[in-house]
This record gives sequence, C-alpha cells and structure tokens, in this order.
Amino acid sequence: MKKLSVLVVLFVLGLSFNTFAQSEFFAAKWEITVTGTPNGDAKFVTKLERKDGKLAGELTLIGDSSAPKIPITNIEESADKIVIYFSAQGYDVNVDLVKVDDDNLKGTLMNMFEAKAVRVKE
Repeated sequence: MKKLSVLVVLFVLGLSFNTFAQSEFFAAKWEITVTGTPNGDAKFVTKLERKDGKLAGELTLIGDSSAPKIPITNIEESADKIVIYFSAQGYDVNVDLVKVDDDNLKGTLMNMFEAKAVRVKE
C-alpha cells in the first residue's frame, strides 16, 4: 500500500510539472516573420512575459529603429496554440500561431498571410 501511495504522489507531481512547463512554453522572446503582405515581408520581435497569470508584451518592428513599439492588446493561449492581437495602421490584427516544435511556431496573420515564429535564445 505504501508503494502505491508513493507512485500516486509521483504521478500527480509529474502531471503538475508537465502542465506548468506547457503553460510557460510561450513565455519567451520570439522573432515573428509575416510573408506576402502588401507592404512586403514584415519581421517583428516580441518578448512575451507572464504578468498576473496572463501573457503580455509588445511587438518591435525589426529593421526600422524609428518605428514605435506596438502594444499587444490581448493574447489567447492553449497548450499548443497562441493568438496575438494588436492594432496596426488603424486595423485590429491577429496572428494565429501553432506549436511546431520546441523552438518554432507557424500560422497566419489575419488568416491571409503566412506567419512563422522562431524562439530567440538569449
């Protein structure tokens, strides 16, 4: 009986650790590339951090140091998908990204343009 209790406790701790690790997967620095937009390809970098239990951050356009940072207005996340919402040029925009592996995401911007994200290792 004692061995069974130890196994149950270890199993529950393992599940808890796995759930915590998955919930922190998106909390990282990401370089997002959107291809095929009317203005050409766009590259952003964002550092997503967990604040008060939710992911938050802002987007920075790579290659234009004078461009202002773009605030992320909302982030929806699940175990293997994230949706980032922000405003650009007066339009509300969303990027849907799905986990490919530990360092890559793929998806679309507004369900029209291909988007890829790569984890930036610091």
